[in-house]
Amino acid sequence: MVHNVIIIGSGPAGYTAALYTARADLKPIMFAGYEPGGQLMITTDVENYPGFPDGIMGPELMDLFRRQVERFGVEIHQKHVDRVDVSQRPFKVYVGDEMYEAHALIVSTGASAKWLGLQSEVTFGGFGVSACATCDGFFFRNKEVIVVGGGDTAMEEANYLTRHASKVYLIHRRHEFRASKIMQDRVLNNPKVEVIYNSTLDEILGSPHPKKVTGVRLLDTVTGKKHEMPIDGVFIAIGHKPNSELFHGVLDMDAVGYVLTLPGTTKTNVPGVFAAGDVADSVYRQAVTAAGTGCMAAIDAERFLEAEEHK
Repeated sequence: MVHNVIIIGSGPAGYTAALYTARADLKPIMFAGYEPGGQLMITTDVENYPGFPDGIMGPELMDLFRRQVERFGVEIHQKHVDRVDVSQRPFKVYVGDEMYEAHALIVSTGASAKWLGLQSEVTFGGFGVSACATCDGFFFRNKEVIVVGGGDTAMEEANYLTRHASKVYLIHRRHEFRASKIMQDRVLNNPKVEVIYNSTLDEILGSPHPKKVTGVRLLDTVTGKKHEMPIDGVFIAIGHKPNSELFHGVLDMDAVGYVLTLPGTTKTNVPGVFAAGDVADSVYRQAVTAAGTGCMAAIDAERFLEAEEHK
């Protein structure tokens, strides 16, 4: 059986694409992956998604997305796609020993924040540790936070956090930044930011009940000495990695691996393959923008299939 649309990946983009294609009677099937729901599954309070005046927990929001698409009959497989073949249509999607075919593909595999690899990042994830200032900065009003990183992402996060936090410490392992000059100047001229050079984050300290970050231990990369400092929040800003490995060498990407789309659309360089959400968005990376491009991908796919039928 050849399906009309296969959606690879869940999260706001995948679920919204599923919702629109299902309501267009395209009977989509979705491969949600091993971790359905994407980055919102590790986000506690979501206060910037429209329609929830009191905020909502990330996993709860994704559960509502899922229930809504299931209401329209979307077939969801909690399986991981191993390989795709888009060299000819119908496209082939391989899941273990199984092969599925589709006339159109929507790629919504998302992106993952890069982490330092500390166990304490996992322990306090959503409880004082974050990788998104625009998502979580609001929770640190009049508190002191640190940002770890030295590129444009770190500068952007540090600058943004000064809107809410009383003090922002920028921790960088070297003595010079790799960020662009304009971004550096904004941070260095901001009175609420203090830079701690030649330092790395050795450990995140916190309490179990209630679970929250209480401080950090820093390692001086020059002297090798360690010291602790009290802190309310930790923002890891060492970049994001798009989950696009499946399509390396197949779809056009930028140097980092974000899938390139035709401006104003979700069309990739392969006709019939569309990309939505964070896998194709290195700029905004918000749940609401991901949902918006999921809608676009569904409409682009529907129009593509209609045009193919007319041919």
